[in-house]
Amino acid sequence: MVRDLFIVGAGPSGLAAAIAAKQQGLDYVIVEKGTLVNSIFQFPSHMVFFTTPELLEIGGLPLITPYEKPTRLEALRYYRRVVDTHGLQIAFDQTVTDIERDEQGIFSVVTRSGTQVTRSWQARAVILAIGYYDLPNFLNVPGEELPHVSHYYREAHSHYRQRVVVVGGKNSAAETALELYRAGAHVTLIHRHAQLGESIKYWVKPDIENRLEEGSIASRFEARVVKITPSLVVIEHNSSQKNGDAVHLESKARHEEISADAVYLLTGYHPDVELMRRAGIDCHAETMEPQYDPNTFETNVPNLFVAGGAVAGRNTGSIFIENGRFHGEQIVKLLADRAKTRDRNV
Repeated sequence: MVRDLFIVGAGPSGLAAAIAAKQQGLDYVIVEKGTLVNSIFQFPSHMVFFTTPELLEIGGLPLITPYEKPTRLEALRYYRRVVDTHGLQIAFDQTVTDIERDEQGIFSVVTRSGTQVTRSWQARAVILAIGYYDLPNFLNVPGEELPHVSHYYREAHSHYRQRVVVVGGKNSAAETALELYRAGAHVTLIHRHAQLGESIKYWVKPDIENRLEEGSIASRFEARVVKITPSLVVIEHNSSQKNGDAVHLESKARHEEISADAVYLLTGYHPDVELMRRAGIDCHAETMEPQYDPNTFETNVPNLFVAGGAVAGRNTGSIFIENGRFHGEQIVKLLADRAKTRDRNV
């Protein structure tokens, strides 16, 4: 069976593409290796979105909330309702392992379930709406694999009266540090730059800055982690001396050991570039950005598209649900036009 469209990823972008495909009468299916809107599911339990609810909406359904900004739980409930209302076809527990395109332009996609059962799917077009939250940016330091170290933060209660190190300088790190502090943890925030990122939510930024200034949350700026042990985080300070307009780094780096019962490495995430490259997509070596037409989202492989966070490469701060939710509609419109042209030529 050759479908019109095969969608990888059941996040908001993939769901929006499926809704558009169904409305256009295209034969489609979504496959998802995790759960519905898996990235949102992995967010911290009490997370509040930066945006207002209408900017998260897809498929013409309103996101109802009594608050100015929706919570993670409200978003999960909303996207379940979207799937049920539109009757979307989703195959869960399906990890894509291979994508190939034959001489006739038909894609063969191989997936594997958690029980190692493989399936093969055929389609005339493929959309990779794979997001980026599944793959953290590793520091590649000794001890990163230890059980008390994580690249994902969920909830603070278990860290009551514990010593917790948070590494990072953007929204995730700032919000995590604040939540841990308010749950009674002794928090140290480590960031490689001299100040926190400018993109931090406007209501979070003064809060974290005040807690750092008063010392309620300890901090080490211009420092990087070089080693993690079962009880310590070893950091290296980027010491510098200013001489006029020139800044000279000291030749001897200064190391410091910080006690830690738990460590959160919140240093960002990136799309599955290896999957894209196996599918034949050219990706930039440094930025990880796939080669694609920004007007159609079609990659260098004909009828193979990227949507949502998959288009961003390392620059994940450029794509959100707010703008990524429209990618699928644009792609499906192009596919529907091509299908009409193909039918006329038969």
